[in-house]
Amino acid sequence: MILLIVLFLLPLIPPFNQEHIIRWLIMGAFLAAQAVAFDFTAGYINVVNFGFAAILGLGAYTAAILSNTSPVLAIQPGLSPWVTIWLGAILAGLVGLGLGVLTLRLRGIFAAVMAWFVGIALMGIVRNWTAVTRGPLGMHPTTLLDTTDNLPYYFIILTMMLVVYITLKLVVRSHFGLAFRAIGQNFDAARASGINPTYYRVFNFTLSAFFAGWLGGFYAFYFGALTPQTLMHTSKTVEVLAIAYIGGRGSLWGGMAIAFPTVFLMEFLRSNFTDLPGLHLVIYGVLMIVVMIYYPGGFAGLYNWAKESLAGALGRRKAQTEEAEA
Repeated sequence: MILLIVLFLLPLIPPFNQEHIIRWLIMGAFLAAQAVAFDFTAGYINVVNFGFAAILGLGAYTAAILSNTSPVLAIQPGLSPWVTIWLGAILAGLVGLGLGVLTLRLRGIFAAVMAWFVGIALMGIVRNWTAVTRGPLGMHPTTLLDTTDNLPYYFIILTMMLVVYITLKLVVRSHFGLAFRAIGQNFDAARASGINPTYYRVFNFTLSAFFAGWLGGFYAFYFGALTPQTLMHTSKTVEVLAIAYIGGRGSLWGGMAIAFPTVFLMEFLRSNFTDLPGLHLVIYGVLMIVVMIYYPGGFAGLYNWAKESLAGALGRRKAQTEEAEA
């Protein structure tokens, strides 16, 4: 709660009130929300959705196309962005549902690979359906707000991040979460205990895809520019995967905590090492290797260990004090 209060107040305090730093904070909240939605699937039902970025892009393009008023595109529905951002989320959720029904009966890497193939197919459709998406030339949707100030967008994406986290946390704390953990830990044992793995996995995958599409709509109406390569490429999924794993699989909040400092670090590197493109992906890879070797629980696991160690030390000190007084 203290950290959330800090995040809400941070852009009001110098030097964080500068426009470019607020933009970094927006990207941090955007990446944090993606990490929560991604970890909901990877951390609980043990399915890595390699098509996550493509599903997010589907939501972005759907929202942008349905709000289009420009004659450059073949269709001009002209709906409000505040409406189409939800329509994009619904379509992304439906695609997630269909993909889940087709693939989540499979085990192991097959579901992840199938999600990756579907993501590649979605990116191919967006790239080649130029009459509607303009393909590699990119779309320029209207912005969500009639302002060039970044601060209102920061509060919007921070609120969206909290909605994603609170919703998925409530689901995890329900009987659905218990079933997710059972499936993720031992598929056969969960089935033997009466749990229908396909039902719970499809539900999980659909909800994650819905929120991915919702966040994609924000991306479209904040940046005002969409291209398949910069939004739907597998490398974008890898970035979210790295944040979720470094933050701690199955924690939901770990990825949120890591996303903000990571964005600041990556933006610093991009500003100062322009002659080394792709350096951020190398750093993501190194950090993941370090986490997997030395502390598989990630940042959330490290935090829990420190909290338990501190509580144990305080408990022992209290016991020694009471023994001395006796």
